[in-house]
Amino acid sequence: MAEATQPITHKRVFKIAAPIVLSNATVPILGAVDTGVVGQIGEAAPIAAVAVGATMLTAIYWMFGFLRMGTSGLTSQAFGAGRSGEVSALLMRALMIGFTAGVSIILLQLPIFAGAFVVSPASAEVEELAREYMAIRVWSAPALIGLYGITGWLIALERTKSVLVLQVWMNGLNIVLDLWFVLGLGWGVAGVAQATFIAEWTGLALGLWLCRDVFSNPAWRDWSRVFDPVQLRHMSVVNIDILLRSLMLQIMFVSFLLLGGVYGDVALAANQVLLQFLHITAYAMDGFAFAVEALVGQAVGARNQARLRRSVIISSQWGLIANILFALAFALCGGMLIDLMAKAPEVQTEARLYLPYMVLAPLLGLGAWMLDGIFIGATRTRDMRNMMALSLLVYLVSLASLMPIFGNHGLWIALLISFVARGVTLGLRYPALEASAAK
Repeated sequence: MAEATQPITHKRVFKIAAPIVLSNATVPILGAVDTGVVGQIGEAAPIAAVAVGATMLTAIYWMFGFLRMGTSGLTSQAFGAGRSGEVSALLMRALMIGFTAGVSIILLQLPIFAGAFVVSPASAEVEELAREYMAIRVWSAPALIGLYGITGWLIALERTKSVLVLQVWMNGLNIVLDLWFVLGLGWGVAGVAQATFIAEWTGLALGLWLCRDVFSNPAWRDWSRVFDPVQLRHMSVVNIDILLRSLMLQIMFVSFLLLGGVYGDVALAANQVLLQFLHITAYAMDGFAFAVEALVGQAVGARNQARLRRSVIISSQWGLIANILFALAFALCGGMLIDLMAKAPEVQTEARLYLPYMVLAPLLGLGAWMLDGIFIGATRTRDMRNMMALSLLVYLVSLASLMPIFGNHGLWIALLISFVARGVTLGLRYPALEASAAK
């Protein structure tokens, strides 16, 4: 447990964050490749189908994103408090929840997909292709959700180099298979889904191997500890709060994508292309958010307010620098990136209309991304749930007010307003979080 007591320095924060920035950057790159390979077909429908199918599955799977966040917060606190047995038990609980959730999704895929497409305004052609994509990818649900728990556990212990290895393997393999299956074999949308399916199952195998030291310690199979009712109850409360928060966040993003379909397949495809820019920013920012997660959680476990505050300040400074660089990159290179991801001229033209919003997004989203990490590390999940509810209300009011006047521009403005609302509402709760660390 020596790592938990080391000084909080810029070097330590960067050591945790850098591998996450690199590994998470491969995720939106994968999304860009998914979009790009089907974009080579030269039609809007395949791009929109991958967008709809991937977004729906991501929304379904990320309902279980509490597993990564809850595991990270709880494990970092156990680590900071020196409770090694609980650290092992938390990994086992996360794996069992992940596998159970994944199998449940497979068994319930027909009604889940039927419900998802009821709310989708996409054309018949896009829906048919999206169903084909989802029917393949759903079979890797246990692997992907299980990996949420593994990733959160590794982050909490500052083993972010292992996370980098895991993500580079999964996403690198996925990209290679994308190119082979789609451009080489001509499998189209189904090829993108097959590539992801293979990458996710092999990723789970690698993730378990990276956690192999736990399985050499008898504590992992101490079932009385793993199923301790007090710890299970606490984990349940934390996870339910995060689940509700994640559901509300997914309502924002899924509604954003699907409402874009109201303006036609070209607008829907353009929004999907630009969302890859947002994903690049968010996933890279997760490096600093995850660093603050681990360090804040350890500080809370050790009941050290000074370490908590220093963790927040240093991590946020790095986050600000990163977001300024992203905003500049999008302003200077955004048009070129759009052309790389979409070959259809009408999609390129449409995406350029909304590019300025992606220049603003990194700057307006900084508070929300960093405060999410701070509150997850402290397991102040009730605040996260309540403040997300307020932010969702602000977003919905913005949609109702702006879309009838500004169309797709109003949709983008409402999304940016939601970023600001998330940051402001959580920021108002931060003083109470810091005060509680000393108790």
